[in-house]
Amino acid sequence: MNRMHGTTIVAVHRDGISALAGDGQVTLGDTIVKTSAIKVRALADGAVLTGFAGATADAFTLLEKFESYLSSSKNNLLKASVDMVKEWRTDRVLRNLEAMMIVADAERILMISGVGDVVSPDDQVAATGSGGPYAQAAALALLKNTDLSAEEIVRKSIEIAASIDIYTSGNATVLTVSDQDEEEDDTEDKA
Repeated sequence: MNRMHGTTIVAVHRDGISALAGDGQVTLGDTIVKTSAIKVRALADGAVLTGFAGATADAFTLLEKFESYLSSSKNNLLKASVDMVKEWRTDRVLRNLEAMMIVADAERILMISGVGDVVSPDDQVAATGSGGPYAQAAALALLKNTDLSAEEIVRKSIEIAASIDIYTSGNATVLTVSDQDEEEDDTEDKA
């Protein structure tokens, strides 16, 4: 039986804002079965964003694990990511999961893989999935050559990837988090 696949996730950090976009297409073989799947999530009351590519059940298992580590680390993105990867690599069941995750907060973007990688990209652009290379190239070009916002860049990058990759739809779900969000939360707590 053919496996369902088809995901493009792209993240960009610019000017204190991280934006993460995921396309909505799911395919079975050469047939589109859904164009509006949501493959990005906001965690920790919106302070952390995550997007995933790979087998759906595997991705949701990892998402739950990551959310647990995020909570226990008091929303420390790097610590939660490293701790989750340690378990992912050493647990007999988890090590067979086929998925990739991109996580972001207001300061950074990280790519997390099942081979034990937690990578912070140099250019603050990360992408994964079938259209990932196209979206990443588009995002890098837009980041380096335009004044577009992080949100505009990820949205446009999904559109560009969709024009090249048959497994990417142009239907993007976009989430953002900024350092202003954290400042507003601090102000509310003091009031």
